Amino acid sequence: MKLLAVETATAACSAALFIDGEIAERFEVAPKEHTRLILPMIDSLMAEAGLKPHDLDALAFGCGPGSFTGVRIATGVIHGIAFGADLPVVPVSTLAAIAQDFFDKKAGSVAFTAMDARMGEIFWGVYLRNNRGYAELTGIESVTAAEMIEFPDLTGVGVGSGWGVYRQQLMTRLAGRVNHSEIDYLPRARAVARLGAYGFEQGLAVDVEHAMPVYLRDKVAKKESER
Repeated sequence: MKLLAVETATAACSAALFIDGEIAERFEVAPKEHTRLILPMIDSLMAEAGLKPHDLDALAFGCGPGSFTGVRIATGVIHGIAFGADLPVVPVSTLAAIAQDFFDKKAGSVAFTAMDARMGEIFWGVYLRNNRGYAELTGIESVTAAEMIEFPDLTGVGVGSGWGVYRQQLMTRLAGRVNHSEIDYLPRARAVARLGAYGFEQGLAVDVEHAMPVYLRDKVAKKESER
């Protein structure tokens, strides 16, 4: 299988090419540079593999949650390629990509995944490693105050930038369910590619017109009275 993936929902910008289980990636932490970086990343991966868009079987993208602008960039790039080459698309959660990257590197089986969402909130999701090593959501993803998270009765590891900002609140709320936290995980296209290929196998690919971003939050700023 040949699948191209992009992820631009946070300060990190990346693209990855999945070819029969092998993954090549371009990755750079470069806030506000995603528009400049993402297309050259894609072009270099495709040229290195000697592929054109029509040679691919599918596309995947980090569909959010995350930065409104960043999520729109990934969505727009994937829509352009998908329309041009008539390719199916697998939307992949940004939170799932963070959990997947953690599972690919560490032995944990439960990831309490939190991204800083600004405005005193986090993007939150609890992911389990399934029997094939892939991140699967338990419950729902949400944007919430750290003190208000919902979670299953499990023990695991805190993963993601939200743990750097709201560690005390999250540890208090989870009350002994967290072994430790790892804050340096950002969503990466290599994880989006892994989950995209798995999702394609599971029949989760959609036509491009149904490949929509997921923001969770419907506005980017709160009024003074709402803070």
